[in-house]
Amino acid sequence: AEKKYRKWNRVCTKFLRESVNYRKYAQICRSMIHDFDCLPITDEKKPRVGIVGEILVKFSPTANNHLAELLEKEGAEPVVPDLLDFFQYSFYNANFKSDNLGFPKSYKLKMNAAVRAVELIRGAATREFKRSRHFTPADIAKLARDASPIVSNGNQTGEGWFLTGEMLELIGEGVPNIVCIQPFACLPNHIVGKGVIKEIRHRYPEANIAAVDYDPGASEVNQLNRIKLMLSTARKNLK
Repeated sequence: AEKKYRKWNRVCTKFLRESVNYRKYAQICRSMIHDFDCLPITDEKKPRVGIVGEILVKFSPTANNHLAELLEKEGAEPVVPDLLDFFQYSFYNANFKSDNLGFPKSYKLKMNAAVRAVELIRGAATREFKRSRHFTPADIAKLARDASPIVSNGNQTGEGWFLTGEMLELIGEGVPNIVCIQPFACLPNHIVGKGVIKEIRHRYPEANIAAVDYDPGASEVNQLNRIKLMLSTARKNLK
């Protein structure tokens, strides 16, 4: 898998530097997903663990102490939702602002056009993902609807309702084990991340969520202990 990643990273880098056109992009998407789909797999069952949280800590291995690699070494399968979904969340927020906060309707129309444009552009990848065994990008409107009974779509600071929606998306996709990560003292994520865990567990008893703070001065041992405790529960539930 790492060799294939490095191979396709080179292909994508070359494509972006030399000739960006949609037909070639769609071809690369199809070929890349198919190539990873052809990786031989065994019947070994591993707990699937979703990674959600503050955008930098979630996607930067330096910020999260290489969490994905840690989960792999501990015998789990990390699942990280799509980066583009965060952009979709930012665009989609215009609906609440226009309907409830006095923003002009033209703003809402423009942002919804941006949502459709992103879906159109990544459509080649989404269609191929649906035919594969991999995680399919989310429908941002569905994420908003799913999150709204727990947090209002007016929660738009930081990751806002999107963080809650991603946790619900993962549970719906068969990934009940989740690490919710954020920088230490990140107030928005303490509300829409840590603050909703109790309600999510109430609605979905199978949910196994660990909230972990990351900070240069924080002890990595404490982080690791919380993650290992979550994995211990995940392994028991897998049996």
